[in-house]
Amino acid sequence: MLHWSDFEKVEMRVGTIIAVHDFPKAKKPAYQLTIDFGRQLGIKKSSAQITVRYSKDELLGKQIVAVVNFPDKQIADFMSECLVLGSVGEENDIVLLTTDKKVENGLRIG
Repeated sequence: MLHWSDFEKVEMRVGTIIAVHDFPKAKKPAYQLTIDFGRQLGIKKSSAQITVRYSKDELLGKQIVAVVNFPDKQIADFMSECLVLGSVGEENDIVLLTTDKKVENGLRIG
């Protein structure tokens, strides 16, 4: 069982995707995302395997939920600074966790 104190260590925040690029060097199809987490956390980058369900155009401006306090992770020649969250389908098709209404970037999920 997970203790409440364990859950509190995971810092999930809302951010807005402000740039999306193809990531041809990734082992599996992915995008390189640039995400605005507001004044406190600023801009972070992430690699996300979300190409099955999302086009680059529909991702721009979308608010998503990400874990922002994991260590950076090197993926090919790219440094991923946060983990974008989504539900994973049977065929590894990921649906992003999003807000149903626009909120301030950087708000904590709890």
